[in-house]
Formats: sequence, C-alpha cells, structure tokens
Amino acid sequence: SNDLRNKASNDIAVSLNGKFTQGALLRGQAPVESKVFLNGKPVPTNKDGKFVVGFEREAPLKQTLTVEYGGGKTWQREITLEKREYNIQRIDGLAQKMVTPPAEVTARIKQDNINVANARSVNSDLDALFTRFEWPAKGVISGVYGSQRILNGVPKWPHYGLDIANETGTPVYAPVDGVVTMADDLYYSGNTLILDHGMRVFSTFLHMDTITVDVGEKVKQGEQIGTIGTTGRSTGPHLDWRINLGKMRLDPQTIISGSPETQ
Repeated sequence: SNDLRNKASNDIAVSLNGKFTQGALLRGQAPVESKVFLNGKPVPTNKDGKFVVGFEREAPLKQTLTVEYGGGKTWQREITLEKREYNIQRIDGLAQKMVTPPAEVTARIKQDNINVANARSVNSDLDALFTRFEWPAKGVISGVYGSQRILNGVPKWPHYGLDIANETGTPVYAPVDGVVTMADDLYYSGNTLILDHGMRVFSTFLHMDTITVDVGEKVKQGEQIGTIGTTGRSTGPHLDWRINLGKMRLDPQTIISGSPETQ
C-alpha cells in the first residue's frame, strides 16, 4: 500500500491505496466535494470523496493524479507504476470449435458480449469495493492475470482473470457485498455471474457449475453464490475470477492478499 499525503502542514489529505503496478485497482480518498483527475481526465467521486482508479495491463508507467479543492486550489502528485512481466502459456489439443468458433455460434457470442457489457454498465453508488476483499473460493492458483495463451498455435487475447482450481462443486462466495447483474450461460465462459460492487467495479465469475443467486439479488460478503465448474471453454474445473473498472480489465491479485489455499 502507498499513501500520497504530503508532510507539509497546509496540505490536504489525499490517499491512494493498493499496489502501484500495471493491472492494479487503487482505491482513493479526497476531501468531500473536491474534483479528482487522472492524467487530466475526470475521475468520479462519491459523496464521501471516495474514488477508484485502474491501470490497464500495459498502462504507461508515469501517471499524474490531480485534486482540485477549496475553490480553486490544486494538489498534484506524480505516480510511478511498476512494470510487470507476463507469462505466455501454450495450450494444444483443444476442440477446434472452441478455438475458432463455427459460424453458427458467432451471433450468439456477439450477443453474449453485448449482454456482458450491459451487465457491467451500471454506475451504482454502493461502496462495498472499499471493504477488504476475501477469496471467493478455496483452491490452487492455476492461472494469473495478464498471461497470454496460445491455443492450438493461435495467439489469443491475454488472460484477464485469476484462476482458482478445485473440484467441481466447490463453493464460490461473494468476495465483498454486491448486486447480481448477470447470471447466464455464455458460449465461452459457461455459467457466468457478474456482481456490481459499486462505482463501476465488478467481479465476474466464469465456468461455474451452478449459480445460486438471481439477477437483482443483493449478496453479502462471504455468502455462497454458486459452485466451481468447467462449463464453457475450459480444460478442467476452476473458477476464473475477474475484476473490472467499467471496461477496464484489472488484476484481482492487486486487491487481495494471502492465498486461496489457506482460505
């Protein structure tokens, strides 16, 4: 964690907490009714002055955070992110229809993508995301954010989730409070659940065997939301957990500590 407060006695209290790396989700606090900008672009704040910023997989290492407060005063800090190295993984022997989908399912995949985007388009004023996140399942980490997979020799999108491998039927829990915005079976990700944690931060859970909550339902941290499975395009039972800030795909490991094995 890092704190951007200045020692100067006349300074304002601005904090930004998290891992200062590419792929990170950082949670901040500014004075109430101030305006926050990242590299000159406005960052939404809630009524308490809380805000959240994210840095994509290949985000520039130099960032500038600016806070305007008290009728025209400006507080500014340069942020330096740590560069990350991502691993490349080759997976061969997959069914060809899952690597290059047949024409008849392309319309379904397109609709899946629209539905997912809609489920992540809410901007609610929940502030559950400022709670400490807990592991959503027990298991072994079998895949990490940012790695790229080459499927049957074809380079694909980087992997944007954190994979927790365990037996089918292993319980999955809400990592913090949220509202269910999707509970559906999708072509690639199988049974897929999306939780809105507020302020455009969402958890997505892929490949689930069962989903035990419905769209619109409010869930509490630690409440069971389903079970681990291997639905969709999957080479074995695991939970693929993703964190989004709006459309930005971020690394769950930047907001959680410890290991899912000792959960």
